Amino acid sequence: MKTVIVTGGTFGIGKAITLALAENEFNVVAFGLEPNKGMDDGENQIDTLSSELNSANLKVDIIEADVSKSSDINAVVKFTKDKYGRIDGLVNNAAIGPLGSIVETSEKMWDDVINVNLKGTFLCCKEVLHYMIEQGEGAIVNIGSGSGWGKPNMLAYSASKGGIFALSAAMAYDHMRHGIRVNTVVPGGGGFVTGMSLERRNGNIKNILDNGINNADNRLTEPRDVANAVQFLLSDKAMAISGSIIDVGCFAGQGGPLNNFKASQHE
Repeated sequence: MKTVIVTGGTFGIGKAITLALAENEFNVVAFGLEPNKGMDDGENQIDTLSSELNSANLKVDIIEADVSKSSDINAVVKFTKDKYGRIDGLVNNAAIGPLGSIVETSEKMWDDVINVNLKGTFLCCKEVLHYMIEQGEGAIVNIGSGSGWGKPNMLAYSASKGGIFALSAAMAYDHMRHGIRVNTVVPGGGGFVTGMSLERRNGNIKNILDNGINNADNRLTEPRDVANAVQFLLSDKAMAISGSIIDVGCFAGQGGPLNNFKASQHE
């Protein structure tokens, strides 16, 4: 069985990834914070995930840890290595996404977003790579965003996710010779509720669920769709793939004009 660490693995897309991997017989160590930085609508996400796992008779190691703190990351990675003997995969999903242009982005907001979204990914990769290099193999999947190509009113988030694209490509080049694959998955245009869409809704911006963005089979993209792509990239079926970006939302993440997609199907 492969052993995988999932950051932000207790909520939204991260929870879907955790559940999908557990259902497919991965050893999963999922971690996040409780409360989830005010973006969980007041629900205890760790308890909710635990209940879902118990109902499905699935086992996952759940740890409360801060992705922006190296001491927390070191503890999670040490726990995983001590319990399972190896680390086959890492999914960097943890992220926060407050809105704002550059004039509306405070220095603290900038630091918070970069520390979680980009520094957190850096810290996790740096810590697990040591073990993966020793093993001579491993797979890292970083969760990107269409915002990484630039989106309005998302200055800090866009900068952090643009950094994810570059970080992933650089690591793919550097560690291909070590047998380590690094890929990026871009979730769809937002046809599902995540911490990001909840935060925007609470900020009096229309929930992106109402935007009518669809994927290739003319339905809203769901967290499980993203989880399926992540699972594939972690599996041996993707052994020849590294340095790639999979956009699960088709053109939505890349700024494609999909708002009238449904209507166009009947013209």
